[in-house]
Amino acid sequence: MSLAAQAIARDTFPGLPRPTQRVVITIAADRRRFRDLVGESAPDWGSAVAFPEARRVVLQGQGAGADAGDPTEVLRHELAHLALHEVLGNLAPRWFDEGYASFAAGEWGRQDVLATNIALALGGMPTLEELDDSFGGGATAAKSAYALAYSAVAELANIDGSRGLHLFFTYWRESGKLEGAMRRAFGMTVPDFEKRWRQRTRRQYGALALVSNVALAGLLLLFVLTPFYLSRRRRDRRRLEKMRDADAAAEQAEASAIDDLVGGP
Repeated sequence: MSLAAQAIARDTFPGLPRPTQRVVITIAADRRRFRDLVGESAPDWGSAVAFPEARRVVLQGQGAGADAGDPTEVLRHELAHLALHEVLGNLAPRWFDEGYASFAAGEWGRQDVLATNIALALGGMPTLEELDDSFGGGATAAKSAYALAYSAVAELANIDGSRGLHLFFTYWRESGKLEGAMRRAFGMTVPDFEKRWRQRTRRQYGALALVSNVALAGLLLLFVLTPFYLSRRRRDRRRLEKMRDADAAAEQAEASAIDDLVGGP
């Protein structure tokens, strides 16, 4: 009831008309029931799944772990998928679909992933096409993909400060073409936007990622060098002991030689 009330209170999404279609929300009692409802094709790390064609959302309930996220935010994310599908059908590529859902749900924490992504600091920004493929690469790769997709849609929405994505969605629905909508709404091509997004994201988060990973790099270096340091210490200790033994033997030999010269103990 709480989730339904919050969903109704925020029943519109950025740039889209208010959804009109009926939606069924299913809350799974535990992890096993959740897997039964979403099927084996859904990723193991998923906390909720939207089925746009069926107008249905399945999310985890009280038995969910901490990694399932804030249920209110998660539900809005999934409802944003359905709202986008109601207007555009299957026109949106995966990067935009996921990025828009994160943007509409206000998942600001996605940016924290970028701020610790050392790949950005090393110039490893993917293209939009490569980003689409990253969602199927496991939990770690998917986290980065979601964060980058969020940043791409947020970048797009900020181009037109007064109207956001409204005109863009209108033109996209009319033409059925992402390229045409991009040109008419923002006066740029998709490759132009991609170049802008990649440069700005790398510039904004690359340095942060590098700084935040300095400590990790230091720990890694310490982990690698510590065995060599301990080995060197043991070697130096043995060498020092041998030198002490040699000095003691030399002193004893010297004392014996003196005794022989003076003819007495």
